[in-house]
Amino acid sequence: MMKIAILGAGHAGCAVAGDLSIKGHDITLIKTSNSMHNENFNYLLENNGKIALRENGETKTTRINKVTKDLSELAKADIIIVYIQTSYHEDLILKIWNHIQDDQIILFNPGYFSTAYMLKHGINHNITIVEAQSSFIDCRIIEPGVIKVGFRNVRNPLGVYPNKNLSTARKKLDKLGYPFEYLSSVVEAALHNPNLIVHTVGAIMSIPRIEKTKGDYVMYYEVFTPSIWNILEKLDEEKMNVLEKLGFDRISYVEACKYRNTLDATLDAKEVFFKYATMPKRAKGPVSVRSRYITEDVPQGLVMLESIAKQLNIKTPVCTALIEVASGALDMDMRKGGRTPECLGRENIRKILEDRKQKVANK
Repeated sequence: MMKIAILGAGHAGCAVAGDLSIKGHDITLIKTSNSMHNENFNYLLENNGKIALRENGETKTTRINKVTKDLSELAKADIIIVYIQTSYHEDLILKIWNHIQDDQIILFNPGYFSTAYMLKHGINHNITIVEAQSSFIDCRIIEPGVIKVGFRNVRNPLGVYPNKNLSTARKKLDKLGYPFEYLSSVVEAALHNPNLIVHTVGAIMSIPRIEKTKGDYVMYYEVFTPSIWNILEKLDEEKMNVLEKLGFDRISYVEACKYRNTLDATLDAKEVFFKYATMPKRAKGPVSVRSRYITEDVPQGLVMLESIAKQLNIKTPVCTALIEVASGALDMDMRKGGRTPECLGRENIRKILEDRKQKVANK
């Protein structure tokens, strides 16, 4: 049994808290704000953490050991899983700093290079920082205390920093019971976050549809026509150019999607994506133009890609165009507050890249 604290009581945070509770782990679910999901959180408080997961026609009910807003509970955890929007990661790191203990694992899901923020703010404890590409469980809160599970990744790639802690961290992480695969660096996890590609292109190119239907549509099912797919592939090409210049393999969005979603290596990667996109269990949305698909994934994802590419003298015309269109459509500067080498810290990025180079050299 592991003692696990989950920061963030939204869809994924609650689902994983419930799932790990069912597996027998000691879970503390911590809500970090009052911005959303308050009804569900209050239900959990009033019902002693009772939560139900509905999956494939079966309902499993369990109790989360502790439901709270008290950040000091973090000090008791072996593993801390961060399940809040990446826009708020830096602020959260500043709030939890005093509660971090030696030998803990801090897992950001997804990460978008939040390891650099940890280094920026002097988290010098003997800890391990982990970044995931996407949530282990696709889910929705359908009523207070009830989570509907859409599907589970068949693989969950993770980046680990520093690499010298990988062996010890892996022994602990594998006890969670999810099919983890370990990458060479948190950089791969950051740039293979699927939301960087699919959320941004899908949501920006369907802005009229979102507004016309008031969100009564399914982005994954409707928006990726051949022309929009061309835009996605061109953005993905820019991402792969950055990966290659940094010394990583050129892995496309669809290949990364295939790796997470199926064990059948013979399937065509693009077909895997469209099978995933047309699943009957897919939730509607985004229901608003000002959803996290744009307000989070453009500044935290596209701006990060554009700014790192600029440092490497790589052109990103599609990435830049998408940022400009999103900024114009929402009448807000998407680069303001976005992730850049300046805000992440160039020295922190350098440390992370050097850590990976050392691992490769030691092989």
